[in-house]
Amino acid sequence: MKITNEIVQKHGLNLDEFSKIKKILKRDPNLLELGIFSAMWNEHCSYKSSRIHLKKLPTKGRQVIQGPGENAGVIDIGDDDAIVFKIESHNHPSYIEPYQGAATGVGGILRDVFTMGARPIALLNSIHFGDPKHPKTKSLLNGVVSGIGGYGNCIGIPTVAGETKFDETYNENILVNAMAVGHAKKNKIFYSKAKGLNKSVVYVGSKTGRDGIHGASMASAEFDENSEEKKPTVQVGDPFTEKLLMEACLELMKDKSIISIQDMGAAGLTSSSVEMASKGLLGIELDLEKVPCREENMTPYEMMLSESQERMLIILEDGKEKAAKKIFDKWDLDFVVIGKTTDTSNLTLKFNNKIEGEIPIDALALKAPIYDRKWIRKKTQRYKVNVKKLKKIKIEDALIKILSNPNHSNKSWITNQYDQMVMCDTAQKSGSDAAVIRIHNKDKAIAVSVDSSANYCNAFPLYGGKQIVCENWRNLISVGAKPLAITNCLNFGNPENKEIMGEFAECLEGIKEACEFLDFPVVSGNVSFYNGTNKKNISPTPVIGGVGLIKKLSKPIGHNFIHNNSNLLVIGKTFGHLEQSVLLREIYSINTGMPPDINLSNEKNNGECILKLINKNLVLSSHDISTGGMIISLAEMSIGSNIGIKIHKPKRLTNSINYFFGEDQARYIIEVNNKDLSKVEKILKDNNVFYENIGITQSDFFEIEDELKISIKDLYKINNEWYNNF
Repeated sequence: MKITNEIVQKHGLNLDEFSKIKKILKRDPNLLELGIFSAMWNEHCSYKSSRIHLKKLPTKGRQVIQGPGENAGVIDIGDDDAIVFKIESHNHPSYIEPYQGAATGVGGILRDVFTMGARPIALLNSIHFGDPKHPKTKSLLNGVVSGIGGYGNCIGIPTVAGETKFDETYNENILVNAMAVGHAKKNKIFYSKAKGLNKSVVYVGSKTGRDGIHGASMASAEFDENSEEKKPTVQVGDPFTEKLLMEACLELMKDKSIISIQDMGAAGLTSSSVEMASKGLLGIELDLEKVPCREENMTPYEMMLSESQERMLIILEDGKEKAAKKIFDKWDLDFVVIGKTTDTSNLTLKFNNKIEGEIPIDALALKAPIYDRKWIRKKTQRYKVNVKKLKKIKIEDALIKILSNPNHSNKSWITNQYDQMVMCDTAQKSGSDAAVIRIHNKDKAIAVSVDSSANYCNAFPLYGGKQIVCENWRNLISVGAKPLAITNCLNFGNPENKEIMGEFAECLEGIKEACEFLDFPVVSGNVSFYNGTNKKNISPTPVIGGVGLIKKLSKPIGHNFIHNNSNLLVIGKTFGHLEQSVLLREIYSINTGMPPDINLSNEKNNGECILKLINKNLVLSSHDISTGGMIISLAEMSIGSNIGIKIHKPKRLTNSINYFFGEDQARYIIEVNNKDLSKVEKILKDNNVFYENIGITQSDFFEIEDELKISIKDLYKINNEWYNNF
């Protein structure tokens, strides 16, 4: 078949890239080779628009065993224990086919973790949908939540934390980001780097079908009005087979049979074979007629580009094939030697004893295009908020409207569909700032959380990038965990647009600055570009997944109040920043101005002091203050515990609206027992931490002096109303 310009463009390559391919090969590629270049050079696999910016992120630290570049990041949590984790997007597939898109997103991220030798112990997610009134939102929400729950529940991994948000920016392009966390021994981490010549390349798992062909390429392009036609590029998942595959791989990993192992994720057999060979500076030869297929007459092109799920590629030590096959036979999975490593530095593809394709490995990996795309900084004007000139609203009315909003309503309708307690190590499930997972048979635990902040990032990306790292830091601190490292999923629009590329570059500047200052390195991640339809792009939505360590877990610290008549302290200074606040958006439909800046010194000092207080058992409950301000955090603490509050207004207070709804950063609310108050205050003063004692907990009522008094029962009803009626 002659390769025309139209065929090239249908493969997601531009004509300059096609010219580069011809120069590398010194000839025209055939269709199979073009498909392989398309898979490896697309945005999803090559990071060609983001790589130069990603290199600026801090990725090292004493706690880091493996940073970006492998299937997942690995950190040291002491006692020979390691935590393996990563987050990835499955946005495009989930919009086209929400159940399977979300389900296979979960399956894919689980394989990234157990490929490294870790047993998965937790799943998290960050999901974003359009306006609730949009005709597609309800079905997309139902499909995605069912897909996440269905896959995770069936495979038996607890889904312990996440976030669900709604905004019209996602009307035509929802976001589904899935995170997995696993536990391994430090000396039993497995990598994807191929080693040795003439080593067996083994295909294991499910058979290959025609589902998911061009899935990675589809995820590297904008949608248009014909997006529904792309349903064949959405993979189909089988969690029961994934469970078998996970157990078989973990069993094989107990001995020294495996040289390297890689899951077949985006771009399937192509990416797994190329990545293994590239990292090992080797060649790889595949006999494609040996690939187990579930459909008849599959071509080499289809085999190499299929993204059928629950498949792995393994390179074995000599003489280990028979014993390894016995394990996979026991688990009723395919195990076929389909090739070998070579010294040719080429990807050689044979079919029925004929070479169908031959490409230099470095052409697919190291020589993939890298673009330094033009970008411009965002210009944001301050919006001087004059509350006196705005239409007057009572604090109670504003609180009720925000708590009944879909973004702040109780989301138990969603989380109840996820099994959070399977495996019996979930010490604290979703609902607090972070979930807490006990390390099996030990008294230590990890805390995990995911966060995003599209509104802040859209308004001023530099501040937004900093803020979302700091919010994740605070969420881990709030449950008594020392923050160790993050993974990120960077969801943006079309990088060929210099404004959107600017959003990306500035967000990464903010992420970098916060991570460096807080010693909170990035160990894994994913970039998802082209999130848009018909030239309308989503707001920049970086998602941060963080992991922290609790060295000795007695009782988890949550954000639900514990007792009546406890002291309530606000840690950190409240200035009353309302620009880009939930109050202005929801009550006044004002969405202009600057988000709050971050004082990283205060952020670090306040957080470390909170951690000291928790470790000294001086804090009953703790909650960070973020979107919605102090009053929303207090309401969440009350609703979750059925314990009220009685707040006295500080003498310095000049405006209640600014004080209670302002979104200043580096702040927490802590509940402190009367007998411990003096100790707590001394530690705060000794550490130069600003605080205010704002009141006490009480029974039955949520009360602010001279402003509002509402029963906790009514607050609970208001907070649960939206999902009950959706």
